Amino acid sequence: MMTERFGFTVNARDGRARSGVISTPRGDVRTPAFMPVGTAGTVKAMLPESVRATGADILLGNTYHLMLRPTAERIARLGGLHRFMNWDRPILTDSGGFQVMSLADLRKLTEDGVTFRSHVDGSKHHLSPERSMEIQRLLGSDIVMCFDECPALPATDEAVAKSMRLSMRWAQRSRDAFGDRPGHALFGIMQGGVNRDLREESATALKAIDFDGYAVGGLAVGEGQEAMFGVLDYAPDFLPEDKPRYLMGVGKPDDIVGAVERGIDMMDCVLPSRSGRTGQAWTPRGQVNIKNARHQDDPRPLDEGCTCPACRSYSRAYLHHVFKAQEIIASMLLTWHNLHYYQQLMQGLRDAIDAGQLAAFVAEFHARRAEGDIPPL
Repeated sequence: MMTERFGFTVNARDGRARSGVISTPRGDVRTPAFMPVGTAGTVKAMLPESVRATGADILLGNTYHLMLRPTAERIARLGGLHRFMNWDRPILTDSGGFQVMSLADLRKLTEDGVTFRSHVDGSKHHLSPERSMEIQRLLGSDIVMCFDECPALPATDEAVAKSMRLSMRWAQRSRDAFGDRPGHALFGIMQGGVNRDLREESATALKAIDFDGYAVGGLAVGEGQEAMFGVLDYAPDFLPEDKPRYLMGVGKPDDIVGAVERGIDMMDCVLPSRSGRTGQAWTPRGQVNIKNARHQDDPRPLDEGCTCPACRSYSRAYLHHVFKAQEIIASMLLTWHNLHYYQQLMQGLRDAIDAGQLAAFVAEFHARRAEGDIPPL
């Protein structure tokens, strides 16, 4: 169903988990949703139509990388990011804040924003809430993220509080600069580390500004799964019930399942595509390292229950061979498989929530992973 405005509908609940639909002018996004990451205008080793064939409704683009090359201005002149990368479905762009803090060299943080040198060519750039909104407008993003600072964990409560309050001031400036753009959405980002009081303070500030959706930021940055789940045990409940909740940068399949159980609607991560390029395949039984010699004579597929091209048409022996031979097809097939598995996992979660059977689905998920990979022949 097409719409002229951004909207969100919760269709079913099972415990704290929800299934629903995010409506955008470029199409619907079924939730819970996993967003493949197209950092520089491409999901690595995949054609856009191949990404769509895995079941993905939405992609993530990266403001930091695209502003450096080919530049947002060039993309705008060429018709926007959707046309540029041949993806006509919704795109969410992050604000660039995380990459500036984690990747950029010689950065200087002030109240106004961040000045940094490009990791590509050393050129000097300044990124502020206003500039981040401008870049994302030039890209034509359907869902825009406000500009924030994301401190690495562990950090002191004092440092986390200072960073969070700066991010809240930047959130207001992001909202002011975003303006009124029907059909496009702006999400606020909750910060606060692993401190419950700071998380609640951040959520209160964001709700006062009023966003179209809300992200739980500042996790999956070194705190570990137990601490992350500890925050998710309460943080989503600080956010509005009628808006999407997005957990940024997550993650592994068991991270995703645990996040959905705790009320998260959207996630993204480079893991399935990065794993595909390093010989790692995700299956219901856990991770398979196709580089291992045990696979070199194995005629079976990665996963006999999988319908992706890698599993339908190729053996473990072949995938082992092309990876060891450094053939490009290895990255293509393993990435396709991983993205297919992730989207099948999301569909399974949606179906289980709709049927009120999430607990049984989660129990089966963990039981299969505990079995481990199929024994060698």
